[in-house]
Amino acid sequence: MIITRKALDRRTFLRGVGTAVALPFLDSMVPALALANTVKKPPVRMAFVYVPNGMDMRNWNLNYEGKLGELPRILKPLEPYKDDIIHFGNLTHNGGRALLDGAGDHGRCCASYLTGIQPRKTLVDIKAGVSFDQIVANQIGNQTRFPSLELGLEDARQAGDCDSGYSCAYTNNLAWKSETQPLPPILDPRVLFERMFGNGVAMSPEARARKSKYRRSILDFVTSDTARLESDLGPSDRRKLDEYLSSIRAVEMQLEKAEKDNAQIDPHMDKPYGVPADFAEHFQLMSDMMTIAFQADLTRIITFLVTHEGTSRAYREIGIADGHHPLTHHRNDPVLMEKVAQINSYQLRQFAGWIEKMKATKEGDSTLLENCMIVYGAALADGNRHSHEDLPTIMVGRGGSHFKSGRRIVSRKETPMCNLFLTMMDRMGVHTEHFGDSTGRLDGLDLA
Repeated sequence: MIITRKALDRRTFLRGVGTAVALPFLDSMVPALALANTVKKPPVRMAFVYVPNGMDMRNWNLNYEGKLGELPRILKPLEPYKDDIIHFGNLTHNGGRALLDGAGDHGRCCASYLTGIQPRKTLVDIKAGVSFDQIVANQIGNQTRFPSLELGLEDARQAGDCDSGYSCAYTNNLAWKSETQPLPPILDPRVLFERMFGNGVAMSPEARARKSKYRRSILDFVTSDTARLESDLGPSDRRKLDEYLSSIRAVEMQLEKAEKDNAQIDPHMDKPYGVPADFAEHFQLMSDMMTIAFQADLTRIITFLVTHEGTSRAYREIGIADGHHPLTHHRNDPVLMEKVAQINSYQLRQFAGWIEKMKATKEGDSTLLENCMIVYGAALADGNRHSHEDLPTIMVGRGGSHFKSGRRIVSRKETPMCNLFLTMMDRMGVHTEHFGDSTGRLDGLDLA
């Protein structure tokens, strides 16, 4: 890294009409050693990528502790990033369990995932509480443009997978500001893009259609600011800035393609404006913008509901016309179990594509992935049994070189997942002695 004499403000924006483009972490944002006692390091971020309906645990779990060897079938796409992974065993969410019935398991497990709620008798009795991500956002969210971002790919109401308001609330949301106030995920990539780079004014579908007809790249509006900034940057920073702006333009082009494709399918259909019909394209668009959001320090906290809990989505793009949720109640039928494994693997491949991009994004002397804690998993283990113990959970990234990765950590049986959350809170600079059903920090995770 080049240590510059004058530091560029980390909050510098490229501005234009209705546009504000934050910058990535550049070498010129590091003050001269003569002007600072320590070199400024990139911030630590965290994200939660949630997949529904449990996992085919036969093809997820490992039968050993310590250094990771060859990864199992579902995790195989992450093999190139094995050294960046921590694979957890025996983490449990007791709050997802029912005391008297199992009818509301999907609502309970999703509602408990980041809130650590205690067991209730029925689905109606659930009280979600403040989710762990929002506790962190309340403490550090004022340091970024957005305290947190809540994203997703599917709405239970649109999919017809819930029959009441409270059911939808619990299966549709990971982030909760209070017991009764969920933070619904943004599903439309265009809405997310305009929130990240626009002036904050919501647009109607008609206004968006008019704007689309005469649309220019947001980069066209910040040309003058970009030229002025580049004249003061060194070669390395100019290259980083060019790569970053190119990634924004690539997202714009993907959005334009999705919108054109949607218009050709049915121009009169009531649908999210910028949502691609293809699952993989939708995932990539959202994950590309998550990369940009972290890279530009727009936020340090993201929740990503891949599809809502209890989803019956079919994955025809990989030859599976059956609904995901019904398949997970396979009754040990090997044909149905194989389809579940294929869906789990397909979702993980999309996630691995995001990890590849995060790993390739340089940030100071490290990478964007190095400075993140990205948790991928589900709030059910075996979807057939609706089991809530030994949940499928991995963390990718080292939280700023704080964690020793490339290994499997097996805790005592019934160890609360909230113990992991307490440890992550510490890394985000938010310290509390208790959260949910925690019994302490997670043993063996820290380097020290």
